[in-house]
Amino acid sequence: MNAASTSGPAEDKAWATIQTVLRPEELRVFCRDLERLYRINPYIEFRVWTETAPGQVHTEFRNLSNKQDYKLDLTLVPESDKAFSVRYAQGIKAATRFEIQASELGSSLTITDDYNRLSTEERAQRLDEVDKSLPAWCQAIADYLRRDRRWGWIAPWRWYMRRVWVPMKPSARRVVWLLILISVVEFLFFAFVALIWWAEHRG
Repeated sequence: MNAASTSGPAEDKAWATIQTVLRPEELRVFCRDLERLYRINPYIEFRVWTETAPGQVHTEFRNLSNKQDYKLDLTLVPESDKAFSVRYAQGIKAATRFEIQASELGSSLTITDDYNRLSTEERAQRLDEVDKSLPAWCQAIADYLRRDRRWGWIAPWRWYMRRVWVPMKPSARRVVWLLILISVVEFLFFAFVALIWWAEHRG
């Protein structure tokens, strides 16, 4: 994953790129689910996500990366088969742009946060509102796609990830994974003890 940012009198943006083994058309299908795409962000705790009209969403959430609460109205703006933007009616961020490109591995996804809505002076006064979650968001998307490619052929897994895991708060996801890990360790320990008992009695 690559991440960068640029700022200047006429430009203030941050972006990150992930590489995937998906074909560009597969990655486009994945990105069409805007709610899932945003909820994968491990630093965002959503309270509300409501589609108010086709391509328009009202959302309320807490961004753990900057400890800010937001109430935003989002508008999806298609640009081409390779790119689309989400524009924000409120807040310091003007838009987030998603661009898909073919790559040697399969495809890449570049997410760019644009902060050019406000003047340079006002942006400087509201630096505490800058979203610091972009690199972690891209990494979480890459991890999600990697797990989905490995386990997505299992129907219960697809149902769990989409209907249970995605709507969870990030903290709840960490707890669930920890419980699963503990359960696996306990099962392996039980199997090991059972194997020893079987070997001793068989002998």
